[in-house]
Amino acid sequence: MSGASETRAPKPGPLNGFEETVKDFWVSRPRRPHAGRKLAGVAAAIGQRYGIDPVVVRVALVVATIFGGFGVPFYLLGWLFLPGESDEVSGFESLIGRGRSSVSPAFAVVLMVLTVIGAGGAFGGSWFDGGGLISFALITASLYLLHRSRGQENRPVPVFARSSYPAFTGNGAFTMTDTATAEAKSPSQGWDPLAADPAGWDLPDAPPVQEPPRPTPPPSYGAPQRRHRSKVGSATFALAVLTAGGGVLANLNGATWFSAQHVIGLVLGVVGIGLVAGAFARGGRGLIGLAVPLAIAGMILTTAPFQNFDFRGGAGDLTVTPRAVTDLKPLYQHAAGDIDLDLTKLPAGAPITTNVVNGAGDTTVIVPETADVTYDCHTGAGSMACFDRTTDGISQEALSGTDYGTDGVGGQKITLHVSNSVGNVEVRRD
Repeated sequence: MSGASETRAPKPGPLNGFEETVKDFWVSRPRRPHAGRKLAGVAAAIGQRYGIDPVVVRVALVVATIFGGFGVPFYLLGWLFLPGESDEVSGFESLIGRGRSSVSPAFAVVLMVLTVIGAGGAFGGSWFDGGGLISFALITASLYLLHRSRGQENRPVPVFARSSYPAFTGNGAFTMTDTATAEAKSPSQGWDPLAADPAGWDLPDAPPVQEPPRPTPPPSYGAPQRRHRSKVGSATFALAVLTAGGGVLANLNGATWFSAQHVIGLVLGVVGIGLVAGAFARGGRGLIGLAVPLAIAGMILTTAPFQNFDFRGGAGDLTVTPRAVTDLKPLYQHAAGDIDLDLTKLPAGAPITTNVVNGAGDTTVIVPETADVTYDCHTGAGSMACFDRTTDGISQEALSGTDYGTDGVGGQKITLHVSNSVGNVEVRRD
């Protein structure tokens, strides 16, 4: 016995402190696998590293893209700073000469430029004020909490550079041999520089070669497993319904900020938080079916044609024929349905003004034959026919002007403002 005390490597324990967690995250970054990737393998790398379904990561990135636009810059950052499965270093580290990577230096520069452009667009502003900052904070906090709770699991094995050192050959010459593959030869098999009796050598046995720890295989999501019921999905769904209902009620009570697109954005944010919480609690996968249609609806409603859509005015067809000036309302507003406004029964007299706002549906306004009508017509998506002027399509410019009728100037003065989010607009004489 040599008397030397046996030393053992300390067992990895839970991470303590912010700085330690961040440093350990960088040292044991997820590695982008060759199998299971859709593009660059960033989502698959995070899923395998922390034992969550990569589909959840992909959906979270889509939600972050819709809810602020930071999902794309984050994916590009992962592509740039997460090494591949068989790479020594990441693409950025290879660019500055730290080692070998499958990402070429030229492509690394392209990724850096795209990341700067994407981050600038995300933080520069979106349909939801501060959405880029919120999505950035959610993604950063989620990664930090994931690594803090599961950082000791599925740690990837680093790929080291191969080094060569001189070794003796049988004829006494030197050769460069990889230390990882060099084989130890017995003195009887080669030249003995000391001319000593090989049988008289009493050398200590070589220490056993310790194989590097093998990474824990990622969980198999295809195998049927019994899942415990998580309350994350139910709680998130209930909170999403309450958020949607509260937004609609606020809009009906005059809070114009709570338009359809903003309400959907808030609900999508609640669902995104539920997906992140479900990744820790191993539940809430059913929220994916809610997040996808919400994301699609959010993309549609945030385009230009639908900026004026709200919930006020009710739904259904509306037909109005005022017969006195006191019967004429200054505003006719509807959330969904057709509006038919007939102004031909009004007696001639003082100038009148009215506004017609429709969310989704056709709007038709009929004016007297001899009235002098000053109008402006707008629709987000559909056709417009205002007197002798017509247009059709999406995001068309408003039609505005004055039409004096068949008798020229001198008739009843009417001012019309007609606005549709989706649907056809028609102003004509009868």
